[in-house]
Amino acid sequence: MKYVAVTACPTGIAHTYMAAEALEQAAKDAGHEMLVETQGSAGSTPLSTADIDAADAVILAADVGVRDRDRFAGKPVVEAPVKQAINDAAGLLQRAADAAAQQPASAPEPAAAEPELASKVVAGTGFGTRLRQWLMTGVSYMIPFVAAGGLLIALSFALGGYQITEAPPVTEHFDAASLVSWAALFNQVGSTAFEFLVPVLAGFIAFAIADRPAIAPGFVGGAVAVTVGAGFLGGLIAGLLAGAVLVALKKIRVPRGIAGIMPVVVLPLLGALITGVLMFVVIGKPIALAMTALTGWLTGLSGANAALLGALLGAMIAFDMGGPVNKVAYTFAVGGLSIATTASLEIMAAVMAAGMVPPLALALASAVRGKLFTPAERASGRTAWLLGASFITEGAIPFAAGDPLRVIPSIVVGSATTGALSMAFGASLRAPHGGLFVLPLVGNALPYLGAIAAGVVVAALAVLLAKQIGRTETAEAAPEKAAVAA
Repeated sequence: MKYVAVTACPTGIAHTYMAAEALEQAAKDAGHEMLVETQGSAGSTPLSTADIDAADAVILAADVGVRDRDRFAGKPVVEAPVKQAINDAAGLLQRAADAAAQQPASAPEPAAAEPELASKVVAGTGFGTRLRQWLMTGVSYMIPFVAAGGLLIALSFALGGYQITEAPPVTEHFDAASLVSWAALFNQVGSTAFEFLVPVLAGFIAFAIADRPAIAPGFVGGAVAVTVGAGFLGGLIAGLLAGAVLVALKKIRVPRGIAGIMPVVVLPLLGALITGVLMFVVIGKPIALAMTALTGWLTGLSGANAALLGALLGAMIAFDMGGPVNKVAYTFAVGGLSIATTASLEIMAAVMAAGMVPPLALALASAVRGKLFTPAERASGRTAWLLGASFITEGAIPFAAGDPLRVIPSIVVGSATTGALSMAFGASLRAPHGGLFVLPLVGNALPYLGAIAAGVVVAALAVLLAKQIGRTETAEAAPEKAAVAA
C-alpha cells in the first residue's frame, strides 16, 4: 500500500523527525511505501499532489494543527499524537489500512474558501487536550524569539561583562572597532527580541483558539500585560482571553454585507478593544501583583528551598521528555529570563542541566551494560550523547518507549538530582538553549558540570539496576541472540 503522512510537534524539533523516521521504518518493514512531510522548525518539503493522489490513506501525527489539511480531502485520514507514531508506528499503519478498506480514496473535493491554518487544534479532542495544544502553539511560536534574544544577550555578557546593560543606546554611540560597542549592540538587539516574548505568546495562543482574526487581539493583550507588569502569566491569560472573546464574537450573526469585512476589520477591532480594556482595567493589575509576589519569592529562595525547587523542575523536565510537563518547566524557566534576577538565572541553569541528563544517562548505561539493551537501543545510545549535550531531552524517548516503567522513574531521579545540585551550587545561565555548547556563558561552570555528571551517574545506575530486576542472564542475552538470528 501507499501512504503519505505529516508529522508536527509544538517545537518542531525532535518529536517531529523521530515520528517521521518511525513511520518510514515501520512502512519499510511491512513492505509498504511511505512519504512523510515533516512540518518542523527546519522547514519542510510539501508532499506533491501526485503523491497525495496515489496514496491509499493519510496519517497525521501531530500535536499542533497540520498546515494545508484541505490537500487531503477525500482521502481516509488517521490522526494521532506524535508520541503514538514514535511508540507504535506499526499500529498507526494498521489503523490507516483499516481506514482505507472502509473508505476508499476518492477524488479531492474543492478547496474550502478559507485555507486551513497552521496551528489549529485537532478536532474532537477533550478540553484538557485542546488547552494544552493552545498553550503549546503559543510556546512554539515564542521559542525562536527566546533562542535569538537569549543567546544574543548571553553573548553580550560574555564579551562585555554584566555591566553592559548600562551602556548607552547604540543609536547614540557605536564604535565598530570597539568590542564593548559590539557587546552593547548584541545586548540591545537581544533585549528588543525579548520584548516580543509575551505578545507573541499571547497572540499565538489566541490564534490557536480562534484563527487569524484573534492574532491582533492576542498581541494587544500580551503587550498590555507587559505594560501593567503582569509578565508571562499575564500573557498566558491574555491569549486565552483574546481567543475566548473572538470565539464569542464569531457567534454573532451579521448581515451578509458586513460578513466580508468581519475577519479583517470588525473582529480584530472589537477583539483588541475588549481584550485591551479587560487587561488594563480588570485583570492586569491583580496578575501583576501575583507576578510581583512570585518574583519576590524566587529572589528570596536559598539553601534547601532552592534545591527543592530545582529537584521539582528537574523531575518535570525528565518526566515526559519534551511533552507538556517538560514544556511547563521550560517555559517557567524562560519566563524568568525576562525578570533576570539571580534566582531566575539559577532556575534556567537548573532546567537546562536537568534536561541534558536523560539522554546522557541512557547513552552511558547502554555503553556500560549493552546486554541489557536491544540493538536498536544501543544504536540510539550512540546518538544520545550528542542529543544530551545539545539539551535535546527527546533523545531518551526510544529507551522510554520500549521500557517506560524502568526508564522513566530512573531518569526522573537523575534529573531531579541535577536540578537540586545546580540550584544548591548557585549556577546561573542567561541562554535558553544550547546545552554544553553554551558552557562559557554559565556562572559557576565547574560545579554546574559536577551537577550534570552526578545526575547522569545516578540515572544510569538506576536504569541498570531497574533493568536487572526480574531478569535472568538468559533474558539479558535474548536481544543478542535475536540480533544474530536476524
